[in-house]
Amino acid sequence: MTAPPLTWLYAPGDRPHVVAKALTAGADVVVVDLEDAVAPDRKDYARAATAELLTEPQPIPVHVRVNAVGTPGADADLTAIAALPGVRGLRLPKVTSPGQIVRVAEDTGGADAGAPPLYALLESALAIERAHAIASCHTALRGIGLGEADLRADLGVREDAGLDWSRSRVIVAARAAGLPPPPQSVHPDIRDLEGLAASCARGRTLGFLGRAAIHPRQLPVIERAYLPTQREIEEAETIIKAAATERGAQALPDGGFIDAAMVSAAHRTLSLARRN
Repeated sequence: MTAPPLTWLYAPGDRPHVVAKALTAGADVVVVDLEDAVAPDRKDYARAATAELLTEPQPIPVHVRVNAVGTPGADADLTAIAALPGVRGLRLPKVTSPGQIVRVAEDTGGADAGAPPLYALLESALAIERAHAIASCHTALRGIGLGEADLRADLGVREDAGLDWSRSRVIVAARAAGLPPPPQSVHPDIRDLEGLAASCARGRTLGFLGRAAIHPRQLPVIERAYLPTQREIEEAETIIKAAATERGAQALPDGGFIDAAMVSAAHRTLSLARRN
């Protein structure tokens, strides 16, 4: 099993030198942002600069966050970006309906035709209500996640705990649709590494896997938080050993029983452990 990514580093598309640094910062995936990180009068330049960069494959996977689906900016982004060899994923912000995903999949040809896979960002109350419908609407969609800044504003939430239900809703919707566990949304204070670590620990208990970042200094904190502990590694090894030797109901030394879902989770734990 290939280890899933744990870190996604955002870089503004209108600052090519920052994107270049991001590619060597140690992230699993770099996300070139053409949306919120770029001022309106810089959109055309960001699109052109990103297209120039991605005419060739890059040393690590690069995703592009385009402008919101249905806007002229998104149409221009997809026309310029979607078919380039260096694009490994398209991140679609402010998704509110399955139809938006279907439209982009049809316009780009879908992953089965060689187009990059799609990832939806849910950033409003309406999107959260439709989370499973969005997550399961098309085979080109390979992941969903939260855009917490916009969601917080939409809900009028002041305390972080006020987002926990929405977070759980998106995690459950992703897994019910057969998608990977979502990564956490960004931690906006790049100086608050202790707060980032605590937030990651909380996110891990909810079922997130990995996190988006906006600065390279956040990457090792995120990775440490989401790598398995030694105890988790030992438990995973025990589960896999039992699954390989037992028939029928599979019992653990402590008397517990395991099933296929536990075995799959154990393989994922060990794949994460091996990334070191």
